[in-house]
Formats: sequence, C-alpha cells, structure tokens
Amino acid sequence: MAVVLEGDGLSTVQMQSFTDWTNLSEATFIVQASEPTADYAVRIFCPGRELPFAGHPTLGTCHAWLESGGRAKSDVIVQECGVGLVKIRRGPGSSLSFAAPPLRRSGPLGESELDLLARGLGLDRGQVVDHQWCDNGPGWQGILVDSVDTLRSITPDSQLLAGLDVGVVAPSKDGADFEVRAFFPGNNGLTEDPVTGSLNAALAQWLIGSGRAAHSYTASQGRELGRDGRVFVEQIDSDIWIGGESTTVITGSVLL
Repeated sequence: MAVVLEGDGLSTVQMQSFTDWTNLSEATFIVQASEPTADYAVRIFCPGRELPFAGHPTLGTCHAWLESGGRAKSDVIVQECGVGLVKIRRGPGSSLSFAAPPLRRSGPLGESELDLLARGLGLDRGQVVDHQWCDNGPGWQGILVDSVDTLRSITPDSQLLAGLDVGVVAPSKDGADFEVRAFFPGNNGLTEDPVTGSLNAALAQWLIGSGRAAHSYTASQGRELGRDGRVFVEQIDSDIWIGGESTTVITGSVLL
C-alpha cells in the first residue's frame, strides 16, 4: 500500500486517480483531523472506490505517520477516518495494533444472501457451519466453513459475487488458530486479498463474541496467494486488538 503524508488540498478524484495509478491494494492520504482528540485523519482508497475503514491501511498509515515524526497526544494514537475514531497502540519492535471499530451491521445473513454466497463460493450448504454480517465499513459477509480443506478448495465465481465483500474462515491446522480468505471487488473483477485487517477485526468480534474463539488467537491469511500473513488478535476488556508488523519499502516524492 501507499501512504501520502500530505493529502490536504487533494480532491477525491485526485486521490482515486493516484490510487489506481499505483496499482497497489490501497493508498491512504493523511489530512487534517476535524475531531480534537484525533492525532490525524486519513482517507482510504482501493482501486475503484473509497473505503470508510480498512485495517492494513490503518496500521500502515500510522507506521508512516510515526516514521515521519508524528507524535501522539497520549499513549494511544487516535486515527480519524470514515467510521469515526480508531485507537492504535504500539507493540514490540515495529508492531502496531488497532482496536476493532463497532460493527455497522451484524447478525446472521438472510437466506437469499447465504444461498448466493454458497453458490458463488462453490460450497454445499452442509459445509457452512455458521454465517454473519461483519460490516465495519467494508460490507463484509462472513462464512465459517467446516474445515481448512474446504476453505482452501474454494474457487469463487466472480460473476455471482460481483460487488460483494466476502470473508471465509475455518479452524487452522498449520501453526495458527484460524485461516482466513477475503474476496472483494477490484479493478478487474473479484480480487483476493493476502491480508485483511478489517475482515479479521470483524471476524474476531463474531468468533470471540460467540465463544468460537479464545480471547487471544492468531489467524493465517494469504496461503492461496503464496503468502504467509499472520494477524494477531487479543481482547483486552471491551476492546479487540488486531495487530501486525509494518515495514517501509519505498519512500519518495510525487507531484499531484
């Protein structure tokens, strides 16, 4: 992902055009916060659309902000974005974690929604253990399947699932507690994401809240894309924290 440190003065069209030009999964633009308790505000874009919230861009933006000299007003960094204020804390080394924002929509999927997802993912209904709305900005629809083998066998139908944000989770057997796959609209149809903070945040709220997951666990994501992403989940009091490592790969200047 890309982070533009000086986003004030750029129009939505300029932000979207730059995001599409980078050909990266997301681009974020740091702008002046309107909330007095926020340390900074950010606008988050992926190819073709703006997102009110996303996890990976939240941690990456905070990493870039801190690296550029940003100083938080308190021990917890506060980001303002489309879903409101999001708390971020620093961990060991370069690790950061954010507190999962409240869900905009939760509860079981409707019968027609579940039927469409099952067909679009190539699943038998017997392979679906549970399902839930996991909308925390991106309108994730979550499916819990019976095994990691089922999860890995999924070949999504891009036409049936066009325009949908779909997350699938299963108990893992390879060094993590759960394995996750995420599908969402991209420039060229349905895209699979290697690591998805917003989805993992919503899944954690569902899985921990329903007693299907412990208050601390690790999720694996990206295996089908040749990646080995790890997302660390921990509930402390009423907050569920989603964490990972952030690294700067390239720095430079762009005239927009």
